[in-house]
Amino acid sequence: MKRILSTKKLLPNQRLYLLNGGLSVVDANFIGIQHKAFDINTVKANLIFTSRNGVEAFLANPLSVTYIGSNVFCVGPNTRLFLERSGFNVIECKDDAAQLAEAIVTGYPGESFTFFSGNLRRNDLPLVLTHAGIDFNEIQVYETALTPHTITAKPDGIMFFSPSAVVSYLRGNMITDESCFCIGATTAQALKGVTDNIILANKPSVENVIVQVRGYYKEDKY
Repeated sequence: MKRILSTKKLLPNQRLYLLNGGLSVVDANFIGIQHKAFDINTVKANLIFTSRNGVEAFLANPLSVTYIGSNVFCVGPNTRLFLERSGFNVIECKDDAAQLAEAIVTGYPGESFTFFSGNLRRNDLPLVLTHAGIDFNEIQVYETALTPHTITAKPDGIMFFSPSAVVSYLRGNMITDESCFCIGATTAQALKGVTDNIILANKPSVENVIVQVRGYYKEDKY
């Protein structure tokens, strides 16, 4: 039986889907998220979120309700769904921050934006917006803390959902011949120089990573 490690805790139905595929599953949170206080009065007309963590941190501010209905630009279908269910109007949703930045520069050059970020965010989006002269500011609304775990029983496959989780995993473990399933290209980039055994999700969602894992091992006779 193949042993799969998830670097974030899975929901019961997500875990069950893997178990029903004949896989052994271990999960643990390799990163932790802490919301930060911020000045909401500096928010501009359009909001940018590159993760659900940013949305949840923004909504933790009691005054965030005044922005319900605002136009939002985001990364990932799950983030989009969460935003829409929270009452926001999602204008653009892309698979990664670089694609989102390009869409903003191309389609909305005269608009103003606020980018809600975490302390370990990549530079892709702000660099592109700055270079293009887009009117935007950035507000850090959460901090990502690495929470490494040492894995004693070597997994056959590892699921990664962020570059930070890759860094955290490598703090206490090595990667040799394990198959690494990544939620997107940015996460896969964090494995550069570590392994070439990478399988990318077709869509940037936890569910699609899980589908890739089960499909990858489907024909395996164990």
